[in-house]
Amino acid sequence: MILAIASGKGGTGKTTLAVNLARACGFPLQLLDCDVEEPNAHLFLPGGTATEETVTIRVPEVDESLCDGCGECSRFCAYHAIVSTGAKALVFPEMCHGCGGCIKVCPRRAIREVPRRIGTVEKRQAGNVSLVTGRLDVGSVLAPALIRAVKARRDLSRAAVIDAPPGTSCPVITAVRGADYVLLVTEPTPFGLHDLRLAVDTVREIALPFAVVLNRAGSGDDRVQRYCTDAGVPILLEIPDDRRIAEAYSRGRLLVEELPEYRERFAALARQLLLSESSGGG
Repeated sequence: MILAIASGKGGTGKTTLAVNLARACGFPLQLLDCDVEEPNAHLFLPGGTATEETVTIRVPEVDESLCDGCGECSRFCAYHAIVSTGAKALVFPEMCHGCGGCIKVCPRRAIREVPRRIGTVEKRQAGNVSLVTGRLDVGSVLAPALIRAVKARRDLSRAAVIDAPPGTSCPVITAVRGADYVLLVTEPTPFGLHDLRLAVDTVREIALPFAVVLNRAGSGDDRVQRYCTDAGVPILLEIPDDRRIAEAYSRGRLLVEELPEYRERFAALARQLLLSESSGGG
């Protein structure tokens, strides 16, 4: 079972839900932190010594002694990562998505692939949670490639929770694709509702079952609840606007440990979703 936790906007409590759900479940699972541009699940799940792997993609390198500037590679590349306007081909490796197509279309076999680092994947054990964290290098823009590397480290023998990036762009699609169920975290504000609508449209477009978790319930109005009722979207959990939760978060503490009265709420949700092959909804 793969449960993805996503949100239409940042700051709604996506990681709060992910780490507390993972800790409260009571059985071994894997948490994949796919918010690779700013991962923070490790702050709440300290554990033993971490192992780290470097992640690379294959980018083109042109042999100028063979290149005749025909431009086939440039015409093929949708990302303009390799350009030729009658002169030798010029490579922009930071724009390359590593598809290898330029090599296939080069008639003079003047292009080969070389590795280019984009980030790292870190693994550590934190109690019942096996945490896998992706860290995108500063200046790299290829978050989807690193997210795929994080997901490739998934242990197929246990349930997995994916902490997806915020928003509805390519990194989010890469993170949630292949999940059995998606929880969309939102808040009762106009911005929260606006971006929830976008997130709902996104997961419906890729045909994933989903439901909503409402964070900071009671701090705004009831427009999110009314939208979910009208759209037929279940709200599986409401986390109240409790100052003690914010205080625990600011200290890097799990609310299910600092505030035991919340533990059973998260444990029940974990049992409902992670021990079920099909959770319906959405």
